[in-house]
Amino acid sequence: MGVPAFFRWLSRKYASIIVHSVEERSKECNGVRIPVDTSKPNPNEVEFDNLYLDMNGIIHPCTHPEDKPAPKNEDEMMVAIFEYIDRLFNIVRPRRVLYMAIDGVAPRAKMNQQRSRRFRASKEGTELVDEKNKMREEVIQRGGYLPPDEIKERFDSNCITPGTEFMDNLAKCLRYYVADRLSNDPGWRNITVVLSDASVPGEGEHKIMDYIRRQRAQPHHDPNTHHCLCGADADLIMLGLATHEPNFTIIREEFKPNKPRPCALCNQMGHEIKDCQGVAREKQGEHDQFADTMPASEQEFIFIRLSVLREYLERELTMASLPFPFDFERSVDDWVFMCFFVGNDFLPHLPSLEIREGAIDRLVGIYKDVVHKTGGYLTENGFVNLERVELIMQAVGVAEDNIFKKRKDDDEGFKRRMKEKKKRMKAQQAPSYLTSGQFAPQALGGRGRPQPVENARQQAFDMRMQSREQHNKDAAQSLKAMMKNGGKSSAGPSDAADGRGLKRKAEDSDSEPEPEDNVRLWEDGWKQRYYKTKFDVDATDEDFKRKVVRSYVEGLCWVLRYYYQGCASWKWYFPFHYAPFASDFKDIKGLFTEFEVGTKPFKPLEQLMGVFPAASGNFLPETWRTLMSNPDSSIIDFYPDDFAIDLNGKKYAWQGVALLPFVDERRLRAALDDVYPDLSSEEEKRNSLGSDVLFVGKSHALCDFIQELYLTKCHQGTEMPAELCHGIQGTLSLDEEPILPDEPVESPIPTLRDIAQNSAIGIKYVDPQYAEGFVFKAVVLPGAKLPNKVLKPGDWERGNRGPWRPQLGFNPNRQQTHLDQSAFRALGHSMNRGGQYSNAPPPGNYNRGNYRPQHSGGHAPSFPHSRQQGILGAPPPYNPQQYSRQQYGGQGWDRSMQSQGAAYQQNMARGRGGGAGNYQQRYDNRRDDRRDNRPPPPQGYNSGQGYPPPPPARRYEWN
Repeated sequence: MGVPAFFRWLSRKYASIIVHSVEERSKECNGVRIPVDTSKPNPNEVEFDNLYLDMNGIIHPCTHPEDKPAPKNEDEMMVAIFEYIDRLFNIVRPRRVLYMAIDGVAPRAKMNQQRSRRFRASKEGTELVDEKNKMREEVIQRGGYLPPDEIKERFDSNCITPGTEFMDNLAKCLRYYVADRLSNDPGWRNITVVLSDASVPGEGEHKIMDYIRRQRAQPHHDPNTHHCLCGADADLIMLGLATHEPNFTIIREEFKPNKPRPCALCNQMGHEIKDCQGVAREKQGEHDQFADTMPASEQEFIFIRLSVLREYLERELTMASLPFPFDFERSVDDWVFMCFFVGNDFLPHLPSLEIREGAIDRLVGIYKDVVHKTGGYLTENGFVNLERVELIMQAVGVAEDNIFKKRKDDDEGFKRRMKEKKKRMKAQQAPSYLTSGQFAPQALGGRGRPQPVENARQQAFDMRMQSREQHNKDAAQSLKAMMKNGGKSSAGPSDAADGRGLKRKAEDSDSEPEPEDNVRLWEDGWKQRYYKTKFDVDATDEDFKRKVVRSYVEGLCWVLRYYYQGCASWKWYFPFHYAPFASDFKDIKGLFTEFEVGTKPFKPLEQLMGVFPAASGNFLPETWRTLMSNPDSSIIDFYPDDFAIDLNGKKYAWQGVALLPFVDERRLRAALDDVYPDLSSEEEKRNSLGSDVLFVGKSHALCDFIQELYLTKCHQGTEMPAELCHGIQGTLSLDEEPILPDEPVESPIPTLRDIAQNSAIGIKYVDPQYAEGFVFKAVVLPGAKLPNKVLKPGDWERGNRGPWRPQLGFNPNRQQTHLDQSAFRALGHSMNRGGQYSNAPPPGNYNRGNYRPQHSGGHAPSFPHSRQQGILGAPPPYNPQQYSRQQYGGQGWDRSMQSQGAAYQQNMARGRGGGAGNYQQRYDNRRDDRRDNRPPPPQGYNSGQGYPPPPPARRYEWN
């Protein structure tokens, strides 16, 4: 889910981390689409080794998109997922590993958030249907037009949860997809593909991180592997930093706010359902052929370079005169840890810390001030030093009162500005003056024919006088308002009366009803009111506050361990809806000891019972779903039909807190013991935990080794040879339903063909295992080469090194693009030639150059430059005298030609230099190959290297 507003804050503060992707598009020839050859070099000028896909970030937009029509059925959804993966593979083009991870059963701490989201989705869907029915009746009563209400089954996105038939079918489709690409796509030929479907426990992004951690700890791991992780969650940035890999990049869709959405009632753009008027839809195209198309541009992708973010953090976190040696890697871990206080998927954020209010900057400032007292860093390899964290929390607690008051002042100021803006917009919408009499506006069709104008001069005089009187009235009202406000001008008329001195109705007021806030953090006594309102206890109950703080401290330790070492406990969760205050973190050193070891994850169907509302019970076995709806069920209280949402100081419902009861694991398991015998064999299979599957093609070095395992029917786990797969290690075991070479693969999608000539092979795969208590080191590995610096050095101006050239994209040696004479001439042709600085000479001046006007005899003009003389090579030296404009006296023309000539000579001099991206040698080689077949250049044409002249331009052919 990520951290709200984190990426927006990060991208605005550290702008250079963003690089827009370059995507090569497929071409179409004679109606046949020619796919992109992904085996060619990456057009982004960087080569990635491993691509990791957090598949849930792909599944959701492909199954229920917001900016285009939704797929009609499940088969179209699968094809959309395939196309999305193809597009990502085309952009990134990994050379070693493609890792696809689907969310499996999540830890108990995550299940609480999943439960909240799924209950919200069910409630919002029901409310939307009720609102549509209500608005439909109102619009029809007013005489409006609405298209007939289509009766179709709404896609329930809650099915994208482990244990459902949808996820089981998705796993089968992805196995087919991988086999097809390994068999037919040249870019996949030497790729190792790992598929971790929903049957494997763990969140998708954390399964990816676990794979990276375990490979890094192996002796054969390449420390210079370039990783690329695809996902939209903001916490992926912190996960990437936690790996301490120097070459780590994240690819995600570019966020474009305020994208238009169609009205849910009439399917037209430009308004929301509450503003629908039931106006008939305009015709789309001459024959209404574009009626079902939605104007939507294809989503673009961006890269987030974590190596550049590390440069930013190094500048920001570097501290001098420390009582201990400064370690940048440890400070990065502390920065990641402090980001947890502003929100994550497992803990509510502290009330005094909001990203939009600069909470992370405040924490970093406090950290740099307090770190001298702490005597060391806050974390080490994912373990927290609570004694040092307490100093940070107490420093935040001192400022809490001022933070709450400033938040209130900022909120009031924002509301005031928005109110004034609405008034200005309303004043601009209504015309300040309307004509009357014979010039008064008339409704369309109000007059049969235009009437002749009578006494126009007198009418114009009356209009001027009326406008002057209105202006005087407005000035008088402004003066009265200023005197009422004590000499201060106001943005508009008072709130109590309108321009006519009449009191406005309540519905005409610009102010929106504000949700009631009983806590009022900006007033004295805020802590007492907070605990009484949110926890229903008195603030003097120190034992209860201690209990909340203990749980939150445990949560901080659990989250950091989860990011750096893996899941410490599958059953731990934060048992409250709200967080304590920073000032409550006192004497926390001994509040946490260790987590319970040996805990196991839920089974898929058990998780469905823990996170689904009763409305989504159709995805569960019949006897199981009865436990959600039967009033006599022992766990019926887990599935309320309605629940409250506490806005908690926010404005929108999606920002609020869903007050749902927490699921008691012991009661849930006891209730499920009675219905377990009712499971069918297919349901039992969906309810079991699975394993990752590794795929390679025939040309891969590991293929023969895997085939030998199947031939010998080795049912024991076999260690994977690192030398056959780029240093990757793990344990291989036979798959019960394997994909084998030269055996056909049946398509699970009717619209896609079977794979008759299969070249892929699949086998079960398990990551390298380590002893209990093993600690993964959060360091940069020996032998890792740090990438070149991208940011401008702080002392650049003090050095005499010339102008700074920023790096655009991934290639630090990208050569600047320079224009030769033909390019300048092409610009002159395509740009506007009517201005003062036009590069095109006037027609009457062409006889000063090589052009001679056509004689009366009708013979075609003779051009010394022929297109047939060759197309390669450099252009001739620039000669601005050819287009002299002296007879016209155009100084602008002279300046333009002089600057153009200087720029051309400079570009030609630069173009002969070396460096990456220089293609001069390539053209020289081509020139040598064709030297014998090229005719000599015409006389009088100065070409130092024997290049042919440029072809004539069509604009010289004057008749």
